[in-house]
Amino acid sequence: MALTKKEKRIRVKRRVRKNIYGTLERPRLSVYRSNKEIYAQLVDDNAGKTLASFSSRDKSLAKAGGTKSEISSEVGKKLAEKAKGLGIETVVFDRNGFLYHGRVKSLAEGAREGGLKF
Repeated sequence: MALTKKEKRIRVKRRVRKNIYGTLERPRLSVYRSNKEIYAQLVDDNAGKTLASFSSRDKSLAKAGGTKSEISSEVGKKLAEKAKGLGIETVVFDRNGFLYHGRVKSLAEGAREGGLKF
């Protein structure tokens, strides 16, 4: 039986997650992409806590408009600002099984523009 798109993504996610691990000094930048929105969060896997998060559903981005890729870039920049406020400069990028292309790539580039290193 053929796997669905979601099952394929979850398999890739599990395979990648074996090697990616976030700490307090270098948290994991986890990205989730739905059809309409994009979500990003900084996770400390040692404590099992989310340190900071930002998404395209935020009220400040709703007024800005633009394409989904432009909004994704803004989400990356805003998350980088929050990370700087917490004293975080380096992260581990977790694309969560999604291809590094389109909105996921623009979020990563926006986070780099904001000052995060990964």
